[in-house]
Amino acid sequence: MAAEHSNALSVYNVIKRAHVTEKATHLVERSNMYTFMVNRAATKIDIRAAVEALWNVRVVSVKTINRVGKTRRHKMRESVGPETKKAIVVLHSEDRIAFF
Repeated sequence: MAAEHSNALSVYNVIKRAHVTEKATHLVERSNMYTFMVNRAATKIDIRAAVEALWNVRVVSVKTINRVGKTRRHKMRESVGPETKKAIVVLHSEDRIAFF
């Protein structure tokens, strides 16, 4: 699936890091939903394939959020933070990822 389009990312380039916050921890405990920061070019199909390959789990659904970089001001200068993409992955009720 992910290898069908020409700009296919490798499994190790799709997921940048786990997004561990208080809210993300509550999602894991209550709904078996895991949050990751992912490559902006990654599709939902790429994210699903990467999570299933890296942790040997079954993915039920993937939700993605494109976040625009914040404009910040310091004295007379403005700068824009990086644009990021976040993925919320719902796993099958029997599967878990150990590092959360």
